[in-house]
Amino acid sequence: MILDAGDPLAHLRAQFRSPGGYLAACTAGLPMIGTRVAMAAEYSRRPDVDEYCRAVEATRAHFASLVGVAADRVAIGSQTSVQVSVIAASLPDGAEVLVPEHEFSSLVLPFVHAGRDIRVRAVPLADLAVEMTAETRLVAFSLVQSASGAVADADAICAAAARVGARTLCDATQAVGWMQVNAERFDALVCHAYKWLCAPRGVALLTLSEDFARTLRPVHAGWYAGDDPWASCYGGAAALAGCARRFDVSPAWQAFVGAEPALRAFAEADMHAIHTHVTGLAATFRARLALPERTSAIVTWPDATGADLARLTAAGITASGRNGSARVAFHVFNDAADVERAAVALDC
Repeated sequence: MILDAGDPLAHLRAQFRSPGGYLAACTAGLPMIGTRVAMAAEYSRRPDVDEYCRAVEATRAHFASLVGVAADRVAIGSQTSVQVSVIAASLPDGAEVLVPEHEFSSLVLPFVHAGRDIRVRAVPLADLAVEMTAETRLVAFSLVQSASGAVADADAICAAAARVGARTLCDATQAVGWMQVNAERFDALVCHAYKWLCAPRGVALLTLSEDFARTLRPVHAGWYAGDDPWASCYGGAAALAGCARRFDVSPAWQAFVGAEPALRAFAEADMHAIHTHVTGLAATFRARLALPERTSAIVTWPDATGADLARLTAAGITASGRNGSARVAFHVFNDAADVERAAVALDC
């Protein structure tokens, strides 16, 4: 492949085979060539536990770089809902958790089913900041909404939380990989890497501020949460790690082998260039559909019957339908031809 020296994303694009109308990074990212090579090599040799641990720690470091925190502030896991449940388990009885309406269930259900008198109150995303009160102990929200692609006003939300003394939990699963994300702004941030970071499913990351981490109980602690995991394999006397690693769960080893090259590629990429590229494609597509302007890589529009999704599918385009809307997403591997193909399929 001949790379365009003037394209800041050329090396990253070269990691993907032609997507052929794949507009569903918001559902699952495409695997990179580096991931394919790493996974193929993994299954052609004997298991190497030392290599697995190196992949885990490298993935942790790449994610830390992507979201602007030190690696010891990052805990690893397999599902964001499990990581959110650590926070739910540490809330006091009667605590109010404020969430957006139509929020992704993995961010809401751990609080709803915490088994204690935790009150979950849902309000429109645009009202999160103004709806916070002295009773709100935690505000939990996705930086980019899965169902609509709307981007939350994190500045207003964090400022309001500070005023009332509430903690902030941000789900950045639909954000990290196409927009700059600063985890320092939030008490906690969760992200599953199989969407915009194009990693295998089974790699979830949790960042915690040091003071918030001190209030949490490592309810899922296992051997990998130990200060020295290989000395924590037996019994109950092992000391847990003194940093966010005490919230680690045993990693899905092969998933991390595939995730490491993917997260490394995004950590080394120009995120501003990615943001400009994907939001530009999305803006062009919105204009073709006469949709309101919005700075997001995800485009949704009403499609209650699924007719538009069916038209896209018939045209060989991979898209999705969520919450009564059709949904497409534009990532680094997409280009203007994908916009044209989707618009033509919808007669726009």
